[in-house]
Amino acid sequence: MNATIEQTPVDRSRQFPPFSLSRLLRTVFDPKPGERVCVLIDLETPKNIEGFRFLQNPDLSIQRHAHDVIYQGLRGGVLSELGLKGGEMFAYGITGGSNLDLPAKGCATDGREIDLIEDVYTKYDLVLCVSTYSATAPLTAFARQYGFRGATMHGMNQVILNSGLAVDYFEVSKQAEKLRLGMTRADWVEIDYTFADRRFTLHLELARQEAQKSHGLCRGGPDVANLPAGEIYYVPAGATGEFPHKYEDGTIGLMSVEGGRIKQASLLQGNKATVQAHNQKLASDPVTGELGELGFGTQDLPVSGRDIQDEKILGTLHVATGRSDHLGGPLTPDRFANKKNATHDDILFSPSKTPEINVPQVRMHRHGQTVVLIENYAPAAYLRGLLKS
Repeated sequence: MNATIEQTPVDRSRQFPPFSLSRLLRTVFDPKPGERVCVLIDLETPKNIEGFRFLQNPDLSIQRHAHDVIYQGLRGGVLSELGLKGGEMFAYGITGGSNLDLPAKGCATDGREIDLIEDVYTKYDLVLCVSTYSATAPLTAFARQYGFRGATMHGMNQVILNSGLAVDYFEVSKQAEKLRLGMTRADWVEIDYTFADRRFTLHLELARQEAQKSHGLCRGGPDVANLPAGEIYYVPAGATGEFPHKYEDGTIGLMSVEGGRIKQASLLQGNKATVQAHNQKLASDPVTGELGELGFGTQDLPVSGRDIQDEKILGTLHVATGRSDHLGGPLTPDRFANKKNATHDDILFSPSKTPEINVPQVRMHRHGQTVVLIENYAPAAYLRGLLKS
């Protein structure tokens, strides 16, 4: 393994201000006095939000943070400080997958069954969702339909609270814009991967589209901010080649890509049954292999152990399979053969997540020139130059 894989752009000595819910809400939303805010969580049994029974389960650390930091923070002074109303907490049934559509019903803390459209989406101006699985895609669609703004903060843990949610999002936006301007209207990006002395390349066509940024600000019309934020992303117009993928059980497979989709997976290391199950899914529901995103981190952050923050670290990159409608792409949930497959799944490549897989180089072709963006999980001279501009 190339020793430089351990390079990291993160300044380990960086100091973050203490987390402030008030500052976060003011920065992200610029809320107006009188706006109504609520908190959403996901639970295996939504009824367990009644009387906050879920707090008795020590395994529900994400939901506990939602209660202790967000819900209690609102009711402990932030509502009055910002002139907001509401502050209620609701639960819906855990979806079981990233960005799957949300159920129609949920529960309130007094035990009432609620209708999420009638009791949440049409009644609140700001919806703060802290969940196990990302709800960004479905909530974005509902926000645009019903007119609210929101933030999704799935996987919340103490590291994220102390860093990725404690940053100044005006600065995050400013830094991301410097990178976006230097990466927009690209023709293509190529990613080189190495695994066990083998080299693979994935080529992604970008068709000179405008690069987009996830920068944490949701101060205008109906929309949802995915927090922590800080990335530049595209919806690929096509893709070909191969790339290694690390499954949740540690198995590593080789993804063969044609026509913008993973067509087949083959075993490189680990459990053969894991790869076979993936191939069965690709055969029965081919759009599950569609590459719906290419993203690059823009921030100096500590590793949190959660992809939602770790994919925002400068020098990391991710591709995603599945639905892309919330990013402006064409793949909507109705195009999947099975609605339970209509996920948007980020595949993160970073020293912490995929130490077995190196990314020796990422190249971008733009304005008739090819430049290097990343080398061995560190920003190359081109990206460093953009940040200094």
